[in-house]
Amino acid sequence: MFIKLYAIAISVFIAIDMVWLGLVAKNFYSKHLGSLMAKEVNWPAALIFYLLFIAGLVFFVITPSLEKRLWSQALLTGMFFGLITYATYDLTNLATLKNWPVIVTVVDLLWGMVLSGTVSVVSFFVAKKLGV
Repeated sequence: MFIKLYAIAISVFIAIDMVWLGLVAKNFYSKHLGSLMAKEVNWPAALIFYLLFIAGLVFFVITPSLEKRLWSQALLTGMFFGLITYATYDLTNLATLKNWPVIVTVVDLLWGMVLSGTVSVVSFFVAKKLGV
């Protein structure tokens, strides 16, 4: 079951996050983090993040929500998971990096909540539809 849920969740996550990073927020990050941004994405690091993050969503959020048959749990727990994980990155940067923009932290925390909640709920309903 884990592998099937993982495949569903990673597909949903990548589709949504690529729209965010590639279209919606691209200029936002360039504007606020310009000099800190790498010219090229470090794809191995990005891939490791995606693989671990989705494993966490499936293990801590999606599977327990399906077991209890509560889409609302998938939403709320997913949002909380996103808040905690994105806060780990952004608040550490805010605490340790010179001139880290507060607005980036706020936007990232909100995005982490929206992304994780959405991926969890969509994955929940897709899994139910497929009988996973």
